[in-house]
Amino acid sequence: MNVTLLHEFRFEAAHRLPRVPPTHKCARLHGHSFKIEVAVSGEVDQSTGWLIDFGELERAWRPLYDQLDHRYLNEVEGLENPTSEILAAWVWDRLKPKLPLLCKVIVHEICVARCEYTGETPNR
Repeated sequence: MNVTLLHEFRFEAAHRLPRVPPTHKCARLHGHSFKIEVAVSGEVDQSTGWLIDFGELERAWRPLYDQLDHRYLNEVEGLENPTSEILAAWVWDRLKPKLPLLCKVIVHEICVARCEYTGETPNR
């Protein structure tokens, strides 16, 4: 049986987007209650009945949470221009070595908009 599991994580952080026009609202310092969804996909282990222990996802996420929560994202290495797109790839790059079954990272900055990243970027 092939399944996809998603685990939701949250953190609070401030940022600004330095590459938008100075008159754009995102050029100003502002904050979000970010929601990150981490998706893993694969075959269910017949002996355990699950794909992965959710505790493994939590352990993999914890160091990222410590770097992101209540921080100014522009000061985090690799997030100098912290768009949702760049944040999704940043999370992917740090989780994929720990979670080989990772298939998607979804970043929600606000409740009505999100960025989904699957690790496929030809120009990276």
